[in-house]
Amino acid sequence: MQLNDPTLFRQQALINGRWRDASSKETLAVTNPANGQQLGSVPKMGAAETREAIDAAAGALPAWRALTAKERSAILRRWFELMMEHQDDLARLMTLEQGKPLAEAKGEISYAASFIEWFCRRGQAHLRRYHSRPSGRQAAAGD
Repeated sequence: MQLNDPTLFRQQALINGRWRDASSKETLAVTNPANGQQLGSVPKMGAAETREAIDAAAGALPAWRALTAKERSAILRRWFELMMEHQDDLARLMTLEQGKPLAEAKGEISYAASFIEWFCRRGQAHLRRYHSRPSGRQAAAGD
């Protein structure tokens, strides 16, 4: 499989900031539906890993909540930019894994990224609409 950035092809799960295999070491094959060729495998995670992922997400929430709208917007903007930067590779992976036409996969990446961009803009709109006053009170500003 030819990718511009081969690091995008991962065969592990990301839990709590770490790429890892299933505790059981079991995997599920990922095959190309067009020819049945195995492309790779993914870890077959179980209940324990699922609980770890849920706990990690819950543990990360306070830090996310503490970020300002501007900081959150910057993170979402970077995510959007990375998706668009790697659109060709992501679409190629989708085509190989799902058998859909490459143009359709590229459109799906662009469409999904548009939601991230929309939420990024919502944070920016929030910044324009509400600003802190020296007294700590908030006042609405015109759009």
